[in-house]
Amino acid sequence: MKIPRDISGAHLADVLCQRWHYSKVHQAGSHIILETFIPAHQRLAVPAHRALRLGTLSSILRTVAEHKAVPREAIIETL
Repeated sequence: MKIPRDISGAHLADVLCQRWHYSKVHQAGSHIILETFIPAHQRLAVPAHRALRLGTLSSILRTVAEHKAVPREAIIETL
């Protein structure tokens, strides 16, 4: 499945909070800091840019997928 190319950092953070059990801790400059305790503790920084670069988005998706033990495509479908 192809990664969408027009995802903003704010939209990605909202999806991760609503569907993947992350919560917004705070915003440090242009980065939104997210945190989850399911299945274990993890902190994640998401750039609050209009459109995330493909490599940045891919890295965040890979990190979340590994932590949640789901395929990356499952996260892409929720975007």
